[in-house]
Amino acid sequence: MSHEPTYAPEEGGATGRRSRIVDLLTTYGERAGNALVYSSAYLAAIAMTEVAIAMVLLSLPPNPAPVVVGLVTFAVYTNDRVADADTDAVSDPDRSAFVRRHRGTLYLLASVAYGLAVAISVLGGPVALAVTLLPGAFWVAYAADWVPNLAPRLRRLKEVLVVNSLVVALAWATTVTALPVAFTDAAVTPATAVVFAYFLLRSFVDTEIPNVGDVEADRATDVATLPVAFGVPATRRALYCVDLFTVGLVGVAASTGVLRAGPAVALGVGVAYSLVVTGLLGRADDDAVALASECEYLVVAAALVGPLLIA
Repeated sequence: MSHEPTYAPEEGGATGRRSRIVDLLTTYGERAGNALVYSSAYLAAIAMTEVAIAMVLLSLPPNPAPVVVGLVTFAVYTNDRVADADTDAVSDPDRSAFVRRHRGTLYLLASVAYGLAVAISVLGGPVALAVTLLPGAFWVAYAADWVPNLAPRLRRLKEVLVVNSLVVALAWATTVTALPVAFTDAAVTPATAVVFAYFLLRSFVDTEIPNVGDVEADRATDVATLPVAFGVPATRRALYCVDLFTVGLVGVAASTGVLRAGPAVALGVGVAYSLVVTGLLGRADDDAVALASECEYLVVAAALVGPLLIA
């Protein structure tokens, strides 16, 4: 009499179903991850974290600023990636392919996001509205071709060494710092100036680190960056100096009572993280290093919240 097991086909079928489910989840997970990164949605989340940090540093009450900055960040960076999709094919072909494939949808989402941000900012008054419009205005001055079209001898700000990164840093430092202040009608204090300077320095570093992976594309399009002009080792040393200058700024602010000790330590933890990431420039995968640098604010947020959870 045969004693072959009758459950083997059921097990095989169950295993096959599990395998298909895993494959399906993996596929959709990869697509969701690509959409999150390539569309700049993750940058919007990080920008919201930056505003939350600014609010903690300035002891501001809850307000819509994080949401507005998140929407503006998504809109500006998505439009930038749509505009540069062809030139990005050299430095980031996967992202370029994604953006070109979904160009219409991304442009629509970016437009809706900025429109919603402007609508919310109206509730904060004219200053909040002006600050919300600022990144868009800076982007037009930074990346659009109207400057060389008006004056052929002039270059786009995006193509000018150091100026390009400073423009980006200035736009975001102003927005992250000023918008929550505008929404809450808070007074401008020495702490406000310190927070602005902190985000200006951090944004400069965050802008230059991705340029290391874009050297070939930037050379091809005549965009001058620190890695293009001076090489990766010199860029690494320059960003070390910016990090150390940030440490000095935070230290002076803490010692004079402008910043409280706890938040100052959290900012210091973030700069220490940045020093490690900067040290990986040219020594690790460029895309991974760029992504890691943008996560500095998540480290700062964790350092701010961690002690509260432990207490």
